[in-house]
This record gives sequence, C-alpha cells and structure tokens, in this order.
Amino acid sequence: MRQSQFLVPTLREAPSDAEAASHKLLLRAGLARQLAAGVYTYLPAGRRVLRKVEKIVREEMDAAGAQELLMPAMQPAELWKESGRYKVYGPELIRLKDRHDREFALGPTHEEVITGIARSELGSYRQLPATLYQIQTKFRDEKRPRYGLLRGREFLMKDAYSFDADWDGLDRSYKRMFDAYNRIFSRIGLNFRAVEADAGSIGGEGGTHEFMALADIGEDTIAACDQCGYAANLEKAEYGAAVADEQRLEAAQTAKEPIKLHTPGARTIDELVQSLGLDASRFIKTLLYIADGKPIAVLVRGDHEVNEIKLQNALGAASLALADKETVEGLTKAETGFAGPVELGAVSIMADHAVMAMTEGIVGANETDFHLAEVRPGIHFIAAASGDYRNAVQGDDCPRCEAGKLQFHRGIEVGHVFKLGTKYSEKLSATFIDASGKEKPFIMGCYGIGVSRLLSAVLEQHNDENGICWPLEIAPFGVHIIPVSVKDSQQMELAEKLYEQLTKAGIDVLMDDRDERPGVKFKDSDLIGIPLRIVIGKGASEGIVEWKRRLTGETGTATVQEALAAAIGERQ
Repeated sequence: MRQSQFLVPTLREAPSDAEAASHKLLLRAGLARQLAAGVYTYLPAGRRVLRKVEKIVREEMDAAGAQELLMPAMQPAELWKESGRYKVYGPELIRLKDRHDREFALGPTHEEVITGIARSELGSYRQLPATLYQIQTKFRDEKRPRYGLLRGREFLMKDAYSFDADWDGLDRSYKRMFDAYNRIFSRIGLNFRAVEADAGSIGGEGGTHEFMALADIGEDTIAACDQCGYAANLEKAEYGAAVADEQRLEAAQTAKEPIKLHTPGARTIDELVQSLGLDASRFIKTLLYIADGKPIAVLVRGDHEVNEIKLQNALGAASLALADKETVEGLTKAETGFAGPVELGAVSIMADHAVMAMTEGIVGANETDFHLAEVRPGIHFIAAASGDYRNAVQGDDCPRCEAGKLQFHRGIEVGHVFKLGTKYSEKLSATFIDASGKEKPFIMGCYGIGVSRLLSAVLEQHNDENGICWPLEIAPFGVHIIPVSVKDSQQMELAEKLYEQLTKAGIDVLMDDRDERPGVKFKDSDLIGIPLRIVIGKGASEGIVEWKRRLTGETGTATVQEALAAAIGERQ
C-alpha cells in the first residue's frame, strides 16, 4: 500500500478527552475515529489489525474443533423473556420495536439465540459434542463509555457455545477452549493471566475463568500468588483463612464482660482509629444487609471490606442490598455507625474467618455514641455461619499453597469462559435424545473474546513515548519502506523494486511515497509502529539501505537483498 493513497490520518496531539494511552494512540495513529460515545469507526489501519486478530481467533477456534456461523444482531424479545433475562438484564440491553410493535433487542450476547438453534437442529447424542462460534458486533448501552474501545457501546466479539451430553463432556469442551484462548492471546503478544472469576449476569452452574491482559489502566484487580499459579479477580479471590491458635482460644474462654467505651460521633473505622489511637485491625465492623427480604449482619475486621458477591453466593440469595437507615436504626435501636453483634436480637450473624480468628475486638454497642471493647468472638456473640465474606488484600496467604502470598495487579478483561450447565437449555426446553432414548437438556459452555477490546489491550502493553510497537503477527503492515526524498529517482527506483519484491513474497508493505520532510515521515512511522522500517537514502546508488526494528530500536545498514531476506525470514 502506498501511503499517499492510504487513509491513516495521524495526529500530533491526542484529543483532550482521551485518557488512556491506548485511547490516545488509537486516535493519534489513525486507527479509529469516534462517531458517538462508545461507538467507533475503524479506519483502514485499525481494520487491518482487527482482521489479523480475527484470523488468529478463527485458526485457533477451528483447530479446537469449533464451527463458525453467524447469528442475527437483532433478537426477538420472546427469546429473552423465555430465558428470564429480558427484565433482569437491565438498562444495558438496547431494546426496540419494529413497525408492527414487536419487541426486539440488539444482542449483547447470544445464549438465547444459540440455544434456540440447538433445540431445533441438535436432536441426538450422535450430534454431540458440538461447539459453534461467531465473530460479530455486539451492543451494550454502557452507562459511562470510556477509554476508547475498552468500554464501548458497540464492539466486536467472538462468542462460542458448546453443547455436550454430560458434565464430563463439558469439562473436555471447556479445556479445549481454555487451551485455545491461551494460544490466541500468546500469539497476539499479550502479557496475560487466566484467573478464576464470578459468572456475573451470564450465570451458570460450573467454573469460570477470565483472561486478563495486565495493564495499569485495567478496571479489574487481580490477586495472584507469588509462588504458585493461583490467580483470581478480586470478586472471586480467596485467601488462606487465619485460624485462632489454642492459646488465644483459651484466653477467650476466660473472658470477662465487654468494656463499654464512650465514642461520641465516631461512626466510621477511620474516626474510631483517630479517636482511640488503635489500628483498624483491632475493630470488628458490623454491616446490616437485607437478603431476599430478611435482615442479616455481616462481620469483617476493621481493615477489611465486605465482598458482596461472595456473600450473596454464600447465602444463595437472589437479592442483596445494604439495609437503609431506618432499618438499621430499627434493628439496633441506635443511629447508624454504632451497630454491633452483641445482643443484636433476632438477626442472623455471618462472620468472616478473620473475625473468628480474633481473640478480641471492638464493636458497636447498639447504642448511639458507644462501642464495646474486649468482645470475644464465639463467647460474647455467636455466628450462625463463618466463611470467606471479604475482599482479599495484598499480602494475604495463598489459598492454594502454603508458601505464597497474594500480590495485586490491574487487568483488562479480554476473554471469559463459562460452564453454563443447564441454565439456558432447561429454561428454553433445549433437549436431545440420549443413547438410552431419554430426553435430556444440553450441558452448555460459553466462551467470549472481546476482539475489538484486544486492539486497545495490545496498545496499552505495546507502546513507548514515540507511539505504537506492534507485535509482528497483528501489525497492520510488516514493513515500512521510507524513501527519504521522493524527488530522488534512484531512491524511488530502489524503493519500488523492494516494495514489489516484498509484496510478491506475501508481506504487507506500506511505502511512504509522500512528498514530506524526512522528520515528518519518521515521526509518523514511529507513531504507526510497523515492526521493521527500511529507509532508502544516500546509499541508494550503492544498493544500501538503513533499517530499524520498532520494538527494540535496533538499527543498522544492509544491502537490498539482505534486507529482503531479513524481512521474509521474520515472517517464517
């Protein structure tokens, strides 16, 4: 491609509303332009990258035995109502009506549609296992689109769905997809981790993993062991539970009555720390929730935070919310900020492991402006349940190995794999006839990759102060030929010859044939980030060119044939 004819409108400065490095580079390097909040046009260079990402995804999906199809973006509301998700999905679901007043939704995902296909077309166990996938535009009405392609309202996604006759079959399908995802992200050049995760709104009955590209701009926190392979997002991250030793348990058994402390106006842990001069870990927080209409009290150490996803899963509750001010005051007979577990009344208490490992702690007294000191867990209050109800914190013991500690990283979710089980097949009556002639629901899996999000994730990881440093396999072009002066006939003749030879060898080449100053060309070249740059200047008369590797900054000179051989060799 000749750069004078290639639509790649580079910018010297990024727009002021571009916050993330990837968003700035997306715009400055001429990869995309915003049409509306969270909606982008992919310009030719950006589209070339996406096509190469899609090619890798297709190759690995096909190698794993998946079959590609293409489903409609506009989905009948009846399917979503049948699965029960039409009302509960929330405002992110873009809803519309046709001229006949029939309800539709623009697909944010396709579990309902693919399950409908399975119940119509996969009637026998002999057709199983089957894994079907597509690469298609998805729509989600994000409340706050931001960071360019990282949180958009219209985006490109690869979604795959597996159908098996039993759970063992699902385990095998899941493993094939899990391994394929590892190959895909490795080929694309990402620094990533596969982490245990919560299923969220997709739901399911089995395990789930997120694939996270490590980046400071990431909206997710990853807890990873520094010794073994354990990793999970913060919503799911477990920790090695502390256990009270025998000496501390004996001390608790000889406990005296709690000591009442006057703590006027000290409603928060920070205020108590300042007032009493004690570390936050000495306190026990009591938070009141309403779970499926019933009040519960959750206890965590003062320096910890409740993990509501863990709590809701432990309760098996359909709904969970913090109790409002009136409810708290009605249950505790005190103003908010002074709730405690001692003589709380007919409220079920759930205590985090770290609380039950404390010899004593300071808690709210259920009386305005008072707290209780020397409160012994298991003596002065009894927990109906003890478990992991808090967020892990950096330095927690690893839940999988004895030696490791949890370290935190930021990550961008680029892929997610789910074991759905029968969540959708039962609701949509999607069944097959097994080997014994019985009708059974499909055991399903779901596997997604944010294809357009990958573009931004790569930009976050592969850049320097001058621009993009594309990994070779997904770069818009493999070689950038730059004749210093298009008015020099020898330079242009050599450039044309090299351009033709590289193109015949199957290498994507961009030749900068613009009548621009060399400095402008070199700045644009660094910004666009093509892996190998070949500069044709004063050595053209002797068949000598200069080369530079964008990733390493390594430079040198070579004959045309040497440069040609090197460029071809990198592609093999």
